[in-house]
Amino acid sequence: MRQWFALCLALLFTTSAAARGYAIQHLEPANWWVGMQHDRVELLVHGPGIAALQPRVDWPGVAVADVARVENANYLFVTLAIAADAKPGRFPIDFMEGERIAVRHDWALEAREAGSAQRHGFDASDAIYLVTPDRFANADPGNDSAPGMQEHGNRADPNGRHGGDITGLRQHLDYIAGLGFTQIWPTPLLENNQPAYSYHGYAITDLYRTDPRFGSNEDYRALSREARAHGLGLIMDVVLNHVGSQHWWLRDPPTRDWFNHPYFDRADRFVETNHRRTTVQDPHAAPADKALFTDGWFVKAMPDLNQRNPHLARYLIQNTLWWIEYAGLSGIREDTFGYADADFLSAWGAAVLAEYPDFAMVGEEWSANPAIVAHWQRGKVNPDGHVPHMPSMMDFPLHIALRTALLQPEGGDYGWVGLYEMLANDFLYPDPDRLVVFAENHDTPRALAHFNGDIALWKLAIAWIATVRGTPQFYYGSEVLLQGPRERNDGELRADMPGGWAGDARDAFTGTGLTDAQRDAQDYVRALFNWRKRTPVVQHGKLQHFAPENGVYVYFRYDGKDTVMVALNRNPEATPLALDRLGDFIGKDSRARDALTGKAVTLGTALSLPGTSATILEIE
Repeated sequence: MRQWFALCLALLFTTSAAARGYAIQHLEPANWWVGMQHDRVELLVHGPGIAALQPRVDWPGVAVADVARVENANYLFVTLAIAADAKPGRFPIDFMEGERIAVRHDWALEAREAGSAQRHGFDASDAIYLVTPDRFANADPGNDSAPGMQEHGNRADPNGRHGGDITGLRQHLDYIAGLGFTQIWPTPLLENNQPAYSYHGYAITDLYRTDPRFGSNEDYRALSREARAHGLGLIMDVVLNHVGSQHWWLRDPPTRDWFNHPYFDRADRFVETNHRRTTVQDPHAAPADKALFTDGWFVKAMPDLNQRNPHLARYLIQNTLWWIEYAGLSGIREDTFGYADADFLSAWGAAVLAEYPDFAMVGEEWSANPAIVAHWQRGKVNPDGHVPHMPSMMDFPLHIALRTALLQPEGGDYGWVGLYEMLANDFLYPDPDRLVVFAENHDTPRALAHFNGDIALWKLAIAWIATVRGTPQFYYGSEVLLQGPRERNDGELRADMPGGWAGDARDAFTGTGLTDAQRDAQDYVRALFNWRKRTPVVQHGKLQHFAPENGVYVYFRYDGKDTVMVALNRNPEATPLALDRLGDFIGKDSRARDALTGKAVTLGTALSLPGTSATILEIE
């Protein structure tokens, strides 16, 4: 009888709620974990008229600590306080209308994975393989298009969705690990329900959902778990600056200041960022220019978020923590880093490192000026008082200097000297060894295209990123000489990986149909990065370089025990390298071995360097 009465009561409450139109459309995050440093979780609750209700929780160790209402009555911000001894489990949050339950929504509190807080992120001992997932491998053609997703698969369109997915990544983890890489960085895998250009992932429309054309949240977690089994960490590409124009927030924003320059103020107005990243530090910058940099939209399809709103700031911080814990991440690459509010970036970074002290994060600040990039790295003392917490930054200054050096004529201040002098700017960084170095990425023409198809120059660039200080990042497919256009065209430079689609004539994964040049390039990458993987001195040793002479740039990695010499020869012809200048590292009795072949190398008084080549020697 009592059970029947309870059932009738529940039906009555449900009918009452429906009659008033109460329903929860979004409640984020949908769960949390016991034992987190971040133990006060603010839930974003969205539904028609939900602000009229009062939340109630009855679960051991969990209490409603605060309820905030904003100008939009369709939102509640509910803070749950979670005690250290809270009981994991699934329980209801009741939203009360007086003494009656108007809406009931289940929420989960979970136990953390053992050692989660102590996870070790990537560092200079790692090498990162960057993937555009839509273009890597299509293991499940059935999800090329998905119900409710506006853009369908169309491999014939360079700017369309080609069908690569998480399952495709999972099937080729052994290939990536076999090349010598230890980390995978996929460009964003979260939902991008945009009408076009949705494949790249940077116009996110749901920050808690994997795009169904890639797979599910559970697939994402399986990717991380299986990657670890292959000795690979998973780096998530996080976007804090903006969302996609089809995000549901645009249809019903919580507050008028949730976005910068919102469309719902003036539908005909698009305010674009000026991209003047120097304004963040420039003591002479006009305030209007500084505000336009951070508050302007990146592009029309990516509305700019206002992280000065405290509810949005907490939402973004919690979203990052949620994915680290849920997916077992080993690192984060943060997109368009300097475009977000500087105070928020400091708070975000501090919150992540408070939860995971040994975690790894790298920020994107696309500047050729190392002073601009150094501003954002943890430990930098800035004149403007900004306190950064980002452990690493993408080394765009070296990236640009490398690509410039290899195309300039040698001599004077040109060629290798530009790269040599850019590396000398390491005194600006608090920790240059934590920077991520790269010859290309998903936003640049591929290095091979930049070098006009010159494979020898491409090898020099890859040898540089593998042996210089920092953590190297490599872009998928370059090992089989994917080239693309010399001028930036995103859809074409992010080409399909050969063998990632059924029926491909060439297969990078098995070697079927590859040309001799492709096989040679793949073998070079495999030998180079596997050698780096087993050679600690190249990962963590000190670096000393010698001023370039006669088209040759020489530097050493050393640690008091082991020494590696790298000699990069730009000249098309064989070039002698006098060794007396290198006496601190090479004596008359020194012997050497080629790092990649293992063959003994005679040193003597001079060393003949093959034309346009990298000579890498282990000094004995």
